[in-house]
Amino acid sequence: MQRTNAFYIGGSWVDPAGSAVIEVIDPTTEQVLATVPEGTVADVDGAVAAARAAFDSWAATSPQERAGYLSALHDAVSARADEFARTIAAEMGAPLKVASRVQTGIPVTVLRSYADLLSAYAFEEEIGNSLVIREPVGVVGAITPWNYPLHQVVAKVAPALAAGCTVVLKPSEVAPLTAFLLAEVSAEAGLPAGVLNLVTGYGPVVGEAIAAHADIDMVSFTGSNRAGKRVARVAAGTVKRVTLELGGKSANVLLPDADFAAAVKVGVANALLNSGQTCTAWARLLVPADRHDEVVDAAVEVAARYPLGNPFDASTRLGPLASESQRDRVRGYIRTGMTEGAQLAAGGPDQPEGLDTGYFVRPTIFGSVKPDMTIAQEEIFGPVLAVLPYDGEADAVRIANGTIYGLAGGVWSADPGRALAFARKMRTGQVDINGGRFNPLAPFGGYKQSGTGRELGRYGLEEFCEVKSLQR
Repeated sequence: MQRTNAFYIGGSWVDPAGSAVIEVIDPTTEQVLATVPEGTVADVDGAVAAARAAFDSWAATSPQERAGYLSALHDAVSARADEFARTIAAEMGAPLKVASRVQTGIPVTVLRSYADLLSAYAFEEEIGNSLVIREPVGVVGAITPWNYPLHQVVAKVAPALAAGCTVVLKPSEVAPLTAFLLAEVSAEAGLPAGVLNLVTGYGPVVGEAIAAHADIDMVSFTGSNRAGKRVARVAAGTVKRVTLELGGKSANVLLPDADFAAAVKVGVANALLNSGQTCTAWARLLVPADRHDEVVDAAVEVAARYPLGNPFDASTRLGPLASESQRDRVRGYIRTGMTEGAQLAAGGPDQPEGLDTGYFVRPTIFGSVKPDMTIAQEEIFGPVLAVLPYDGEADAVRIANGTIYGLAGGVWSADPGRALAFARKMRTGQVDINGGRFNPLAPFGGYKQSGTGRELGRYGLEEFCEVKSLQR
C-alpha cells in the first residue's frame, strides 16, 4: 500500500513535525480517498536542509551520470504507468484513458527527452576569449497544481535534475497522491538521497515558506495568477529566480477558408480535454460572423459526444472536476455568462441528470459571446467553450490578443502560409496551426500574465542554469 503519512526527505520517509492532516477527496464519490500530512515551516526547513546537503555532490556529477539516473527514473515510472494513471483518475477525476495517454504518457516522454538531451547538450562554449559555462542554479522549490499532477511535476523536476539542481517539491493538496508515488519510484530508481524531497501542505504555509526560504535559489511555480503573483512577491525578498506558468484564455481562430468541420471537432476536443482543466485549453473559438450560427450548431453536436461519468468507466469522456470549489467556481462562470447575455447553446450550471454525486459540470457551449464578457476574459478552467464572431482578420487578431493572457492558441486555414502569418500576430507562447501536435521538445510558456520563463526541451533545462563567463 502506498505510503502517504510521511514526507520524503533526504532519501527517507520522515514523520511530519505536526499531526494535522489534509483529506484528499475523490471527486467522483465525494468521499475521503486518503489523507496526507499538513506540512509546516519546520518541515520545509528539513527538506531544504536535505536538498542543500545533497547539492554539491549532485551538481558535481557529469551530464552522462545524470542522464543515467533520469533513464532509470523513466524506466521506473514506465513500469508503474498503470498505477500512476489509476491514481490520477482517482484523485482528480481524469478519465482513465486520458490519465493513461496524456496524464502519464506525456511525462514519461518528457523524462526520456531529458535523459536524451543530456547526451548532446553543451554546458560549455567558447566565445572569443571567454569560456561560457552553464551551472546548476542550486536548490529549487517546485510548486505544482492539481490538474496534471504528474506532468506538471516532471516538467519541473526532470530539467532541474538534468541541470544538476536538487529539488523540494510541494504538490497541490487537492491531488498530492501522484507525487507520493513518484517519490517512492525515485527511490526505486536509485536517485541519491536529498536530490528530490517532498513536502505537502497548503500554499499560504508550505508554499510561502518555500518561496521565502533563503536557502532556496529558485522557485518554479505553476498555478493561478493570484497565487503566482503572491509567490513572486514573497520570493522577491531573497531576490531568487522565479519562473511562473500561470493562466490562459487561449483563442482558436477559424479563418474563412478553413476546414470548419475538422477545426470545430478538434477545437471542442481541446477545450474539453481534462474536463477543461487545462491552462492551454482553447476556451475561445473565434469564427467569421457570417458562419457563427453554423459553428455553434456544430460545436453543440461535437460536445454531445462527450458523455460524463465515472473515470474508470470505459465510455466516459469527461470526468468530474477536481474539487467541490472548482465545480462551484465553474458553475458560477456559466451563470455569469447567461446573465451577461451570451447564448447558452448547450450544457448549463445544473447537476447533470443521472449523476447525483460527484463534482460534475455539463459540457457547455456559449454563442454570441462578446469580447468584453467575463466568460471571454477570465480563465474558467472547466468544460466551457465561448464562440465569438469576428469581422475580418484584423478584428480576429484584436479579439485573440484582447485578454491579459498569452499562453496558447490555434489557427486554421486551407493556406498554411496564411495560417502561419496569422499565428505570428498572436501574442501567445505557442500556436497550433491546423491542429499541429504537441511537441515535448518545444518551449512551453506564456506572454503577458500567463507567466515568465519556459518549460520543456533545452529551453526548460536552461531555466535551471546560471551562466558564468571565464575570460582567458
